[in-house]
Amino acid sequence: MKQKIAVTLDHDLVSFLDEQARGNRSEYLNALLVQKRQQTLEVEMIAALQQDNEDFAYQSEVAAWDAVAGDGLDAEG
Repeated sequence: MKQKIAVTLDHDLVSFLDEQARGNRSEYLNALLVQKRQQTLEVEMIAALQQDNEDFAYQSEVAAWDAVAGDGLDAEG
């Protein structure tokens, strides 16, 4: 679902937008925002993974689960 908004831009930015958008400002801005959101999510995910990697308690818990993850898979009922 799309929503119409109004924004105020500097004149030179509108000129740049028109050059880049080639006639479809909305589509161009939408694509830019999708790209920016993806970049932001990637940065946040990397930071979270680095934090997890530095958390000894978390790593110990993961190791404990990894040690038992396959228990009983080959057992016959």
